[in-house]
This record gives sequence, C-alpha cells and structure tokens, in this order.
Amino acid sequence: MSQTEFSLERRELMLAGVGLLAQTTLGRVAHGDDRPPVTQPRATSGDDRSEPNWDETLTISVGPQDADLVGSNEKVLQAAVDYVARLGGGTVKVLPGTYKLRNSIFLKSNVRILGSGLDSVLIKEPSIKTKTSEDSDWYDQEITLADAKGFAVGDGICLRTKNPHHGGAEVAKRTLVARSGNRFKLDRALRQNFWLMGDTSVSTLFPILTGEEIQNIAIENITLDGNRANNENLDGNHAGCVFLQDCRRISMKDVTARNYNGDGLSWQICHDVVVERCHSHGHAGLGLHPGSGSQRPLMRENKLEGNDIGIFFCWGVKFGLAEKNVCRGNRVGVSIGHRDTDNLVRNNDIEGSLQVGVLFRPERGPAFAPHRTRLEDNRIINSGAEQGIGVDVQGGVESVTIARNEIRESRAPQQRVGVRVGADTKDVRLIENRIEGFSQSVLELKKV
Repeated sequence: MSQTEFSLERRELMLAGVGLLAQTTLGRVAHGDDRPPVTQPRATSGDDRSEPNWDETLTISVGPQDADLVGSNEKVLQAAVDYVARLGGGTVKVLPGTYKLRNSIFLKSNVRILGSGLDSVLIKEPSIKTKTSEDSDWYDQEITLADAKGFAVGDGICLRTKNPHHGGAEVAKRTLVARSGNRFKLDRALRQNFWLMGDTSVSTLFPILTGEEIQNIAIENITLDGNRANNENLDGNHAGCVFLQDCRRISMKDVTARNYNGDGLSWQICHDVVVERCHSHGHAGLGLHPGSGSQRPLMRENKLEGNDIGIFFCWGVKFGLAEKNVCRGNRVGVSIGHRDTDNLVRNNDIEGSLQVGVLFRPERGPAFAPHRTRLEDNRIINSGAEQGIGVDVQGGVESVTIARNEIRESRAPQQRVGVRVGADTKDVRLIENRIEGFSQSVLELKKV
C-alpha cells in the first residue's frame, strides 16, 4: 500500500477560515463519478458537504477575568460550548487560567476548543467514592448513596457494578441533576441493573473533554490534567483526558494531556481522527488509544512518555498512519493487535521501553491478528530489562513487513533480542534492518 493510500486525502481535515472548525472538503473536488465538481460553494440548507470557507465565525472567550464568559469551572466552559454550537459552530477560546472541573466538558459538532498552551489548564478535581444503599433497576433514573458527603448536583459520576447474571463489569457515566438527601436524580436512565448484590459503587470519575456522535471538532493548544494522584482509575474504554465515542473528523493539535489515572487521548469507533504535536504523558493507561473500529487515524509528531503503552491500536483499527512520534519510557512503545490490519508505523523514535519496543499481540488466532502491517524506518532503542525485546511478533499474524528499522541496544546484550518472530506467524518479511547490541539479533521460534 502506498503512502498516498494511508493519507487522509479522501476526508481531508481543514480549518475553516481562521481555523475555527474542522470541515470536510469533499464537495470541492471531483465526486469520483461524472457529476461536475463544486467550484463555488454556497451555504445551502442541509448541505454540510460544500460549506464555503468563511473568513470569520463566532468566537466566545472564557476566562477567570476579562472574558465574554467569566469563570473557572466546567459550567462556564460548557455554557460557551453550548452557545457556540447553537449558532452553528465556532471557537471557544480558553484564556490563561486554571479551570477546576467537577464534570466533563461535553463537546458539540462544529466547535473548536482553543487554549493558551500550558497557561490554560483544565484539571480534574479529586474523586470521591461511596456505595449505593438501594437497588436501582435498568429503567430507573435515580440512585441512593450510602454516604453523600462531597457529592453535589452537577457532578459527573461513574457507576460500577457486577452483572448479576454473568459476573462481568457494568459501567455507566452520568450527571447528578437533582437531589433529596442521599437520593440523586440522573440526567439519563441507567439501562443496566445496579443492584446491591453487585457491590455497586459511585465515584466522581469522568473524562475532561468528551463527546458522542459528533463531528467536525478541533481541540487545540490546551493543557488537560487528570490529577492522577487524587483520582481512582477509570480505563480508556470509558474515560481519559479526552474520550470520544462514535465521532467523525476530529482534530487534536498541540494538546498537552497529562497525569490521568487511565488514558490520555482515547477515541472509540471514531473515523478520520488527526492527532498532531500532542504531548501525552504520565498516564496509568495509554498515551494514544485509537479505539475499536476506528478507521484511518493519523498520529503524527506526538510525544508519548511515561505511560503504560505509548500508542495502542485497539480492535479493528485499520488504514492508520503513525509517524514521526516519540515514544519514550513507556512499558510498551507501540502495541498492535486485534484485527488491526493494514496500518503503517513509520519513522518513529521508540526509546527506553520498559518491556517491549513494538508488540504484535498474540490475540486468538489468525482471524484476529494484525495482518498487512508495515513497520518501517523506525528507531527502536534500548527496549526492556535483561530479557527485553525490540520487536516482538506474536500470534498468527501474516504478511507483516519490518523494513529499514534501526533496532539497537546500547546496554549490555544480556538475554535481549532484537526481533522475535513467533512460531504461528506467516510471511514476516525482515528487510534491510540494522540490528545491533543484542544477544540474538533475530529469534525465530519453532512450533513444538
């Protein structure tokens, strides 16, 4: 597959006018059939494919002082997002300051969040936790807390329980919207059973920025702090500094995401997501988490440091490109696995991984493996402890190309391996790699 095929030309992200929101430009090129191209787009009711490139759209500033909306919490930020979205889109400009959040900022389509770099800090308040004292059924829209101290109307919460039928975990994120004593009304019904027998807990856990079923979003030049030391863990399938679900055409640029007790930037079933020049570090989970079913992610020139995994291709992530990233000091630099086919990992610096530089996960057999992935022109340096591995190709992966990489160990060789190829793999091509400093440059395992 060529570089062009991995590009996002089919759904190019651009900033309208002065960069206010991500727009699709499909309407300005040939349709791919005999219809004439749109050369002079106009604003036409219901047509979001050929929107003109306006010189200016609405901007609302938010800040502790001297702003359109004055404040330093989630309420004033949410008010700005809602106002801009109601008028069709624009920019929420977050002025310098520290904004303390008791709930997520819920993003809306066609809205750009623009901060002031490290001077605009959105920080999650410390989490608190309690048990429920009464059962809540799947159709209920209220919960009763064993101890309501510290909980307030407006708080974002996470309910967790064990399913009474199969013992699996159930998770629901909601907002508290009304109360009488220890009873709280929720913004939405539960749709799961949260019973006492499941040891149900309630915690003030939530993503910092979040959105579901939205499109054309830009998040730029802002700092998101998960306050990891003072918050419980909530994994990247539910939260992170940014958590998006079922979204399209998302741009995240120059974002600092730090210290979340979970993931940094996580998106699930989201297509054409562009992440550039972001610094995602100090997370208990994943630096970048292109999540299940996400198509065509582009991750370029990011720094991913001190996380469990730097870049984690989740499940069915396809036609993605990760290039010119720095993955440093993560347990695993890059991990790719469950049906993550046809991806390109190119020209990255993967340094000081605590266990493995690049991991092709074993999964459940060839039908689930990350076939046709290309690992090219990367620098994979000093991976793991005494038995560390630079590139570990496990499971039933097929048609993988590992080409022109520098895979190097500058410490003592000990029992370290440059590239390990699993016994169940097929057609793993090693081409012109420079592998140095290991006890074994290439270890090909045999079937027992």
